Amino acid sequence: MARNKQRDRAAAAAPVSETVDGGLAELVPDRERPRAWTLLVDGAPQSHVDLDDPTHLSFEYQRRLGHIVDLAAPPNRPLQAVHLGGGALTLARYVAATRPRSTQQVVELDGRLVQFVRRELPLDPGARVRVRSTDARAGLAKVQDGWADLIIADVFGGARTPAHLTSAEFLAEVRRALRPGGLYAANLADGPPLAHLRGQIATAAAVFPELALTADPTVLRGRRFGNAVLLASDRELPVAELTRRVATDPHPGRVEHGRALADFAGGAAPVTDASAKPSPAPPASVFR
Repeated sequence: MARNKQRDRAAAAAPVSETVDGGLAELVPDRERPRAWTLLVDGAPQSHVDLDDPTHLSFEYQRRLGHIVDLAAPPNRPLQAVHLGGGALTLARYVAATRPRSTQQVVELDGRLVQFVRRELPLDPGARVRVRSTDARAGLAKVQDGWADLIIADVFGGARTPAHLTSAEFLAEVRRALRPGGLYAANLADGPPLAHLRGQIATAAAVFPELALTADPTVLRGRRFGNAVLLASDRELPVAELTRRVATDPHPGRVEHGRALADFAGGAAPVTDASAKPSPAPPASVFR
């Protein structure tokens, strides 16, 4: 009975929309969860937030980023985290819920989107989250050397990652801002022939000694466009535990590392500022 009432309340909720710098932002209610919403910008899904349960990660790639948050330090230990790209602040909410007393910086270029999200999906007043409305690379430059335990990059403009966030020079800035042993995780999107993804692996390998990549097997085989999460650090990565967690997700994924990941990159050249290009645009069928 209670579940039916929750569904009725969710069904009664109406979508909310507003024009932001990046286009038309929409918050669409989740019919299965009474206070959960999906954020879309110009029709492209960006984030999912459950205000009643911020530990619920609906999107496949966000769940994999959540695994990395869980493995970044012993359970409940606060983190100093930087989020490049804000969306609906899903991962910042997750960190605040799972690791109380964490200090977080969110860098989101679209200031009007930030205002929209914070008005319609307010943050927990106790969350120590600072949001800066500026370019991701410019915001990263303001992070102190060695400040961050974790940096998450999830930046898309028009469903594409901007070119200046794909280069070795950008990743050098990431490594500068990470403490020794800190983790960098990036949400990457690509489809066949996976040239962008292979180039990003080669670029990260030029800056970090330890890498892992997790994605749906069909994406890794180049059968469809999709997301992959790249993990990098200067320390040994928790590959075995990450593999176990990803394999038990509702949509199981695969983790590649070591020689297998190097073979997957296939001799791709590292990307520099001079050669950088935005990530490929997804086919229209992805959002249907």
